[in-house]
Amino acid sequence: MTEYDVIVVGAGHAGNEAAHAAASLGSKVLLVTMNLQTIGQMSCNPAMGGIAKGQIVREIDALGGMSGLITDKTMLQFRMLNRKKGPAMWSPRAQSDRWRFAEEWRLALERHPNVDLLQDMVIDLKQKSGKIHSVVTSLGVEISCKAIVLTSGTFLNGIIHIGEKQIGGGRAGEASARGVTEALNEWGFSSGRMKTGTPPRIDGRSLDYSKFEEQKGDTVIGQFSFLKKPELKNQMSCHISYTNPEVHDLLRGAFELSPLFNGQIESAGPRYCPSVEDKVFRFADKSRHQIFIEPESRHSIEMYINGFSTSLPQEIQQKALRLIPGFENAKFFRPGYAIEYDYFPPTQLSHTLETKSISGLFMAGQINGTTGYEEAACQGMMAGINASLEIQGKEKFVLSRDEAYIGVLIDDLVTRGTEEPYRMFTSRAEYRILLRQDNADERLTPRSFEIGLASEERVRLLEQKSSLVNETLEMLKKTNISMEEANLFLSESKETLISEPQRAHKLLQRPKVGINNIASVLGDSISKDTDVLEQTEIKVKYSGYIERERENALKLSKLEGVTIPKDFDFHKVQGMSTEARIKLSQIQPTTIGQARRVSGVSPNDISVLLIFIGR
Repeated sequence: MTEYDVIVVGAGHAGNEAAHAAASLGSKVLLVTMNLQTIGQMSCNPAMGGIAKGQIVREIDALGGMSGLITDKTMLQFRMLNRKKGPAMWSPRAQSDRWRFAEEWRLALERHPNVDLLQDMVIDLKQKSGKIHSVVTSLGVEISCKAIVLTSGTFLNGIIHIGEKQIGGGRAGEASARGVTEALNEWGFSSGRMKTGTPPRIDGRSLDYSKFEEQKGDTVIGQFSFLKKPELKNQMSCHISYTNPEVHDLLRGAFELSPLFNGQIESAGPRYCPSVEDKVFRFADKSRHQIFIEPESRHSIEMYINGFSTSLPQEIQQKALRLIPGFENAKFFRPGYAIEYDYFPPTQLSHTLETKSISGLFMAGQINGTTGYEEAACQGMMAGINASLEIQGKEKFVLSRDEAYIGVLIDDLVTRGTEEPYRMFTSRAEYRILLRQDNADERLTPRSFEIGLASEERVRLLEQKSSLVNETLEMLKKTNISMEEANLFLSESKETLISEPQRAHKLLQRPKVGINNIASVLGDSISKDTDVLEQTEIKVKYSGYIERERENALKLSKLEGVTIPKDFDFHKVQGMSTEARIKLSQIQPTTIGQARRVSGVSPNDISVLLIFIGR
């Protein structure tokens, strides 16, 4: 029987990052997928990043993952969102070439000497004495392994809904996967159903762009990877249009044909990415909703209609879309649809994403109840890392809530669980000013280098940047700017003028004074590196907030150091509420810090628990 260290099931964003991470740490990896032609497929929108998601991609890159590098290689357009807000909210987003994105992922995996690829379907898992042992494929082949990472996406018993039609499938034109849910249920795992959806794809030649608003990329083009990247030339524009009352009336009249409203779909969908019919129903006071027309590739006429996700019958979709200005003659490549699939409540996992009951079994991505490429990719990477480290007998790799958005996401999942597709937002992180997209390398690259994933080149680049930032900060603290030079940009910024020379550092602390104002005066004596200047400005302007968040994180981290004995019986703790005893018994937190984040557990419950365990 063939044997591998790690078998990764599924070659989407989670599976690819899992395979790459485990292989890069020295494990022999087999990546099993039902179709080798759809490795790294962007099943929904052709974009990476966005609010909070962009931070995750930069964190993946800082750790040595591939999503940032591949996004930079295949980018059609770049935009930094939320620039008008503070730096904690800045979020990079890229429009991607969907074909090239998938191609680059396959090439990256094929070139890795520790990765083997297999086209087949895993239909069963086998264990021995509570430890994972092997997988069985649809062709009857049993392959043994030391660890498995399940990244099944929407394929487990997937059902596609288009109006009253139901089609078994995990994605348009692809079969669903069967057997894994049933095997895990037999082992005592609980599972549920979730739903997501996607909009129609349209022939771009049939659209009238004169009726759309053009949405161009940023003039200064950013990137996701902290490594150097190819320069993006000839950015492609997206376009914006709007629904209207006529569209809404047509959709309302077809509600009884929608699987969302007629009871055909009973599972929960993503609250923050509703279908167009759901938007019309929930926001009945709105006379219009934004529609984004996004190119799928530089070499394709196919357009993704973001904001028009739907599972209505195809003829209704066509009639409604053609009532939107610019879509009067729209030709459909394929209709939008909803899809239901199996997931496993993530409270059954530890923070390493290993299941609590079966050693060597890891889960990542939509199987854990999340939605989004970025959320899936970071889970896959963390599962792949921990699967490889466990095999090698090394210490687990876990990120805390004050270290990374990845830490927030995983802690939310395993501590609180989710009953609807989980999506990351900046509001979920209590330490946003610490977890900025610009400093992901500073936070995470040293930790990843310690375990052998991040390269020496990444560490060298980080040290180089950090040194330049520190030098620039020191220079600003020592350099005076004359009254005449300062007052020129102060008057333009409508800031109070000065009557004597001031330190550049102090001037930069003013709200309306930017680093470019200072740089224009200092000339060649200040760094020209935009990343260095950006980080310098953030450290000057937000030093007080950053220090305060660090202090708060340090205080709460003390609770993370108070461990709870394994298999602790919470029902024996007198004085705790009944709800707390039940919830803590279900979750089985490993530290007091994790216990305090469990839904339904009060500060008083934590105090009682601390006393009971002798603290």
